[in-house]
Amino acid sequence: MLTLTDEELRKVQLTELELLIAVDRICKKHGIKYCIIAGTLLGAVRHGGFIPWDDDADIAMLREEYVKFRDVCASEERDSLYYFQDEAVTPGYRWGYGKFRRKDTVFRREHQEHMPYEQGISIDIFPMDGIPDSMLGRTVTDINCFFLRKLLWSEAGRIAEKSAVKRVFYTLVSKIPEENVKNAYRRLVRRSEALGSSRYVRILMFPTGMKERGYLRRWYSDTAPVEFEGYVFEGIRDSHEYLSEKFGNYMEYPPVSERIKKQHPVTALKFAGEEIREEKRI
Repeated sequence: MLTLTDEELRKVQLTELELLIAVDRICKKHGIKYCIIAGTLLGAVRHGGFIPWDDDADIAMLREEYVKFRDVCASEERDSLYYFQDEAVTPGYRWGYGKFRRKDTVFRREHQEHMPYEQGISIDIFPMDGIPDSMLGRTVTDINCFFLRKLLWSEAGRIAEKSAVKRVFYTLVSKIPEENVKNAYRRLVRRSEALGSSRYVRILMFPTGMKERGYLRRWYSDTAPVEFEGYVFEGIRDSHEYLSEKFGNYMEYPPVSERIKKQHPVTALKFAGEEIREEKRI
């Protein structure tokens, strides 16, 4: 695994800032609603930009807006500096959310070197799907999401898991045809769409980490401008309510020992116009 220098971490952040600016421009041009979320919104509120030790950026869109964004990227990608990936348009891609990446860069995740798609520096684009309003319904959905997420993860899990037993399990599960797993995910998305404008939404293929097992839809539909690294992006209007629910006392800094754990392990890194730096294998 590569240990990013402070200079490299900042260059990753600035590349991600470039990606955020591009997403904002595309969305404004095509009337697509989005908002920065999670640690990106926390960084905007607490730091005025990136959390100093973070190496990622997150955007959310309600499903219908996400589909519009994906379609626009497909039509504009050829002459762009950027490209979009998700399970619908990228063979071998096994995550239930999209990545918007910078061309001529590399950010190759540890244990994912074998995945059959490009891995440039990226920001995550999360589709927010409707889930039942009842706690029972949300709990059942959460269980379904958990097992389906593990099916998707199996191709990486068969290498990444530390437990030999789990590696064997994921190796067996990874034999299930990719298209079968993706079809199961698409059926789950269609069931979510059939709910209409439910009160709650979630990222189906990502843990919620919320006691309500979902997020309030209005957080993602009622947006407001927020400053981030000297630029203005769309954020959740009631950021205090959202950040309090997600992080608790969000203005309190985590212990120094916890900060490096927030970074994603990588084995190869390249910035646009530069040489690649790779982990040395013995």
